[in-house]
This record gives sequence, structure tokens and C-alpha cells, in this order.
Amino acid sequence: MIEVFATTSATEQHAGLVAAAPRWTLVDEAALASLSDSVTPAGVVAVCHFLDVPLASVVEEGALAPVSKPPNLLALCADIRDPGNAGTVIRCADAAGADAVVLAGHSVDPYNPKTVRASVGSLFHLPIVLEPDPAAAVRAARAAGLQVLAADGTGEVDLEDAGEILAAPTAWLFGNEAWGLPDELAALADHRVRIPIHGRAESLNLSTAAALCLYASARVHRRS
Repeated sequence: MIEVFATTSATEQHAGLVAAAPRWTLVDEAALASLSDSVTPAGVVAVCHFLDVPLASVVEEGALAPVSKPPNLLALCADIRDPGNAGTVIRCADAAGADAVVLAGHSVDPYNPKTVRASVGSLFHLPIVLEPDPAAAVRAARAAGLQVLAADGTGEVDLEDAGEILAAPTAWLFGNEAWGLPDELAALADHRVRIPIHGRAESLNLSTAAALCLYASARVHRRS
């Protein structure tokens, strides 16, 4: 955090944040509104450093902070465009105990205000990687000893029957909201895993699918 701008009322409500901020500047409601794209600003706007880290820092053994350990669970997102989806995937990955989220290809900017809000603070909790080449991210994950599981509605493995597969360190690969994963990228995965649809819905929202997949892995990992 570099600096915080806040209204008087917000300052009175957040004494702990005031004490922690390196610089706190009081502004009026109009000035605060000009700094935020929210229709109803919360009264606080912070200027922060960029948080993304190099891909190598999360896939190389011993590089993860605060405890040096090889990665066990990653979310690799290829060309996801919706900022709300991206923020929610980050939030779900954080909640599931993932080691990092990789936004690959032409994915949305993690610093998009909607993405930041949708992450509900999780953007600050786990490493975020920006990788231009989705295939490079997949290859790096495999080189680090992770299996890559592509979330694919037509996959050959049913998530409900994937217990043994999920026990291994895993990088989940998620595709674009509209067209999913390109065949050439999905082909780099070790398995294509489908989430069963028991009702009449055609598909699941990307962030919902990511939550189910990440938690399925987390559940198996914690039992082993």
C-alpha cells in the first residue's frame, strides 16, 4: 500500500486501517467519487503496488513464500475475459488453499476495478501470475511436477470419479467463458475432466466450475 484517500466518516470507521496506512489523506465525497468507478463508493480508495509475480516464482520448488515448498494446487486461466469471473476464480482459489493463480494469454487485467472487487481481498492473499503464453504456463506446471487437468465439458474423466487422479499435485486449466479451451491447449493436459450436469442446464459459469474443481482437489489433498 502506498497511500489511502478517505472521507472523514470512513476514517472514523476504520481506525485500524488508518494506523496501518503509510499515508492517509482526507478528501471530500466528490473527490473520492472521482477516484472510484463505483456507483456508491465505500469512502476509501487505496493506491497499491502491482502484485503480480513471475511464473517461475510459483512453479519452481522452494520459491513459494512464506514457506519454501513445491506447489500443490494451481489455477491456470487461459483467455478469461470477464473481470467478475477472474476475481471470483481468484477468490475461490484462495479459499481452496491454492498456491497461485495464473492469468494466461489475453486474460483480463487483474487490476481491473471489477476484478479487484470480485476477489474481495483475495488478490492480496496469493501470488498472481500474468503469462502471455498459455502453453508455456502448462509446460512450466508439468515441468514442476504437477499434473494438468483441463476442465472440459466433454472430458473423458468425470469429476465425481476422479478421486485417485485428484490426489496428485494439480494445475487446473480453465478456458474462456464463451468458447472454452482450444483443442491444441487442452491436448497438453494430462486429462480432460468434465463436471456432470444432472439437470437441464447446458453448462456452468466459469467461476462456478472453477470452484467445484479446485475444492474437489483440495478435499482429496486434505484427506491424503
